[in-house]
Amino acid sequence: MEFEKVVDRINELARKHKSVGLTDEETAERAELRKRYLENFRNNFRQQLDNIEIVDDEDSVKH
Repeated sequence: MEFEKVVDRINELARKHKSVGLTDEETAERAELRKRYLENFRNNFRQQLDNIEIVDDEDSVKH
């Protein structure tokens, strides 16, 4: 499932949870979607950190 669709579905389930509640299947789906969202977030964040280059005053690049 595409990342934006995962977020949209999580939000849809959150709204439903606040209004009428969720079935057991929807609660399980929400847990799986949250897990997928966090994995994706961590991977993206790790990639950003791995791509950071530190440049000191002498213009030497450190990774």
